[in-house]
Amino acid sequence: MSVLETFPVASPVQGVVVLEPLRVDHAAEMAVLLDDPALHEFIGGTPASEAELTERYRRQTVGWSGDRSERWLNWVVRPEPGGPIVGTVQATVTVDDGRLAAEVAWVVATGHQGRGYAKAATSVMVGWLLAQGVAVLVAHVHPDHRASQGVAASVGMANTRTVVDGEERWQSVRTR
Repeated sequence: MSVLETFPVASPVQGVVVLEPLRVDHAAEMAVLLDDPALHEFIGGTPASEAELTERYRRQTVGWSGDRSERWLNWVVRPEPGGPIVGTVQATVTVDDGRLAAEVAWVVATGHQGRGYAKAATSVMVGWLLAQGVAVLVAHVHPDHRASQGVAASVGMANTRTVVDGEERWQSVRTR
């Protein structure tokens, strides 16, 4: 059994904000939140329809890539239990050179930005990942997206100055 086989599924995680495991039925609420072209300025693409999100979430909630080399963890972010969804965080966990590595990302809806939700949610997620044994964290951030650079730095990542598909790679490596 591989180390990824024993890696936990996305469970509820509570800290300053609540991370709730993504479900297919979140698509309706998320479609409204993400239906903002301004949100896509740095992340690219265009707003997805509810049907497109439903299909995407159906794939993501499986929790694994087809070959099981990646563990997919996705959460919606709520400011409090039962509160409205304000965004999402996600981690793709792999094994890299014998260590658990997670590529992380976050999105907060435009109307909820500037309130610290991205930083809080990413911090909660990263804390949970580190507690599960993840040693390497990676994020890809648009070079002009100062807010996301601040989020990456707040969880201990540093800009490597490596550019991948127009985004800078931020990384931290935990040594034991």
